[in-house]
Amino acid sequence: MNLGASRHRVGQHRLQPTFASNKAQAMATDTLITAEQFCEMPDHGVLRELVRDEVIEINPPGFRRGAICAAIARSLGNYVVERKTGRVTTNDAGIITRRNPDSVRGADVAYYSYQRIPADQQPARYPARSPELVFEVLSSDDRWSYVLGKVSEYLAADVQAVCVVDPAEETITVYTPEHAPRMLTAQDTLELPGILPGFQVRVAELLAQ
Repeated sequence: MNLGASRHRVGQHRLQPTFASNKAQAMATDTLITAEQFCEMPDHGVLRELVRDEVIEINPPGFRRGAICAAIARSLGNYVVERKTGRVTTNDAGIITRRNPDSVRGADVAYYSYQRIPADQQPARYPARSPELVFEVLSSDDRWSYVLGKVSEYLAADVQAVCVVDPAEETITVYTPEHAPRMLTAQDTLELPGILPGFQVRVAELLAQ
């Protein structure tokens, strides 16, 4: 999770609108940019998200954040392959978190069970359903006010748990709709029994990459 500098702010976190011509065209026709239109926009080699009709650019992750994301995906992937319960996505794969105006977020790592996306379906675009589980790994310039806003957006979109990984503090904070946030330190074990029965991984193992 890493957003570049800009003159616009959401909370205390900096956002950078882009594709102004697309926005201007939408305003001229009195329509909003939909998730489907956002998916069809040309790929200019930059990471982007759609936040309530505003397209923003996201800086590529640093090395350690990328390595931690890979460790999370590997740990979840091993579980999924063994149990055959669903799929894991990475690389900021899009999640529709809001409609009218639309928002599309890119999660660092996400888990979709086969109950939400059946095994015989491979959506080419953004899925109609949200994942059960999302991991967001903080970058050094992320602000908690923005991060918590994004967490709330995921939970409102029917994500069952959001795990925010803070490499600097060596913690993982688990957010769910029903319970208070639960912070784990490097000595703790991450378990998500309501989503991934039997899944266990030491926080230190994910952060040691």
